[in-house]
Amino acid sequence: MRVCFPDGTAIQALSLRERKAHDSERDYGLYLDRSWAPTWDACVIAWEDFGLPADNEEAAHSIIDAFRRAKAGEAVEIGCIGGLGRTGTVLACMAVLSGVPRSDAVDWVRANYHRNAVETEEQAAWVLWFAEQTASDGR
Repeated sequence: MRVCFPDGTAIQALSLRERKAHDSERDYGLYLDRSWAPTWDACVIAWEDFGLPADNEEAAHSIIDAFRRAKAGEAVEIGCIGGLGRTGTVLACMAVLSGVPRSDAVDWVRANYHRNAVETEEQAAWVLWFAEQTASDGR
């Protein structure tokens, strides 16, 4: 599903079952599960299903990088297994980067992507952590 953020940046969000090994319209991928096994330009974040990233700082940097790529016009896709929890969490972080207030980011993703996105309270709290980190880093 194509998600368009308030600043005009667009991201393609997918579940693993929607994976395309060859997609001429994709420039870059950010994946939240090793099962994606990309053979194209991509980053895979170590992030357990229903959990949080293994390395918070690395994950935050990767999310910011993917968003910047999309903002610059690259076709970026993100995905996990089901496309809801981890993918929704990353979309909420990207919503913050696009200007959505941190306190509204999870609700924004649920309204504009999927009502069940961001599956755990810990994931919702991680979005707030991400927002605090990016604000304090001046990103």
